[in-house]
Amino acid sequence: MPKTAFITGIFGQDGSYLAEFLLEKGYEVHGMKRRSSSKHLSRVEHIKDQITVHDGDLLDSSSIVRLLQMIKPDEVYNLAAQSFVPVSWEQPIFTSEVTGLGVTRMLDAILQVDKSMKFYQASSSEMFGKVHETPQRETTTLHPRSPYGVAKVYGHYITINYRESYGLYACSGILFNHESPRRGMEFVTRKISNAVARIKHGLDTELRLGNLDAKRDWGHARDYVRAMWLMLQQNQADDFVVGTGETHSVREFVEIAFDRVGLDWQDYVVIDPQFYRPAEVDLLLADPSKARRVLGWEPDVSFEELVCEMVDKDVADLAGVKRPVDMKVRAA
Repeated sequence: MPKTAFITGIFGQDGSYLAEFLLEKGYEVHGMKRRSSSKHLSRVEHIKDQITVHDGDLLDSSSIVRLLQMIKPDEVYNLAAQSFVPVSWEQPIFTSEVTGLGVTRMLDAILQVDKSMKFYQASSSEMFGKVHETPQRETTTLHPRSPYGVAKVYGHYITINYRESYGLYACSGILFNHESPRRGMEFVTRKISNAVARIKHGLDTELRLGNLDAKRDWGHARDYVRAMWLMLQQNQADDFVVGTGETHSVREFVEIAFDRVGLDWQDYVVIDPQFYRPAEVDLLLADPSKARRVLGWEPDVSFEELVCEMVDKDVADLAGVKRPVDMKVRAA
C-alpha cells in the first residue's frame, strides 16, 4: 500500500516541492488550502491532476479534524503559516494565531483522530534572531526578533511538548533560508532576481533594498523538502537544524544576480531605509552536522547555482520564453 501524506500550505514554495518529491516516492498526496488562497496555484499546476486539495484552515480546528478523519494520512507536514517577517509586524495577532496556535490545532487534531500519524513542523532559523552563538545548532538559545519568530518559537516548543507528553511522532525542522524560482515576490531574494530580469529587459531602471550587509545561510528549497521527509523516516522523532553551513550577504546575492545578466549592480541598486527591519537579524548560520550525521542529508545546490537558477527563470519568464533552467554557472 502506498503511503498517504497530508500537506498544509501545499500551494507554497515548500509545499509544491514537497508534493513533487512525495509523488516521485509513490505517495498519495493531499493538501490543504484556505478557500481564499488560490493565487499561487501555478506552483502545482503541473501536478494538479496527481494531488487532491481540500479546503481547510489553521484557524479552524474542526476543519483540520474533519480532513484527518477523511484522509487518514501516514504523514502530516505542517508548512502553512503567515511566513513573511515584515507582515508579522503589521499583523502580529494574525501571525500568532496562524503560525503559532495553528500548530497546536494540528497536533491536537492528530491526538483526537489517530496518534500514529507522523507530524512535521516547519520551524525557522528566525527563532534564533539575536543570535547567542554562531553557528546555530539545535541547542542554541532562541531569541526571536519579530512576531513571526516568536510565533515559530511557540510552534516549535508545542511540538516538543506534544511529543514528550503524549508520545506523538512529532518533529521540527529548524530550516534556514531556502529559496527557489517559486519564492514569493515579497521575499528579498525573489525581489532581487525579478528586478534583475526586469532591468535586463528594460522594464525597470532600479532596485531598492535595505540592509545589504545582512547575512543568511541560503539553500535551495528542493534540497530542504528532502530533509523534511527524512525526518519522518527515522525510528524516533527528533528536531534538526537544516542549512548549508555557509553564510552569504544580501550584497553577494545582488552581485551574482546582476553579474548573471552582464550588469554592474552598483548602477542600479538604491539603498532605501524603509526596507530596514525594526529589529534586524544580522547573521544566521546553520550547523547542520546533526542532520548530516543522523539523516545522511547533504544539500545538492550551491549558493551561486541557486541565485543563477532564480535569475534565469525570471529572465525567461519575462521574455515569454519557456526553456529548461541552465544550472551551469559561469566561470568567475
